[in-house]
Amino acid sequence: MIKENKWLKEATVTEVLPDAKYRVTLDNGFQLLAYASGKMKKRYIKIMKKDRVSVVVSVDDHKRGRIIHRHKTARPEKKFANHESQIIHKKEK
Repeated sequence: MIKENKWLKEATVTEVLPDAKYRVTLDNGFQLLAYASGKMKKRYIKIMKKDRVSVVVSVDDHKRGRIIHRHKTARPEKKFANHESQIIHKKEK
């Protein structure tokens, strides 16, 4: 639950830093330093570059925030080698 003195903003992860910290860009173009919340660390939720996230920003310090949610986005599927063509070549030999 978010207290009244916090802002909930949508952002995009632009850089992954060590120790579960991230450089995120808000929709209005403002950049800030954010860290993953404790529940995200506990459940091993991975945050990668270009992920859409929800960030809680303090009213007092606009340069820091806490990532509380990673939005599900369509990621490109992994393409595997065509196994049928490999099987056909083995049979011909």
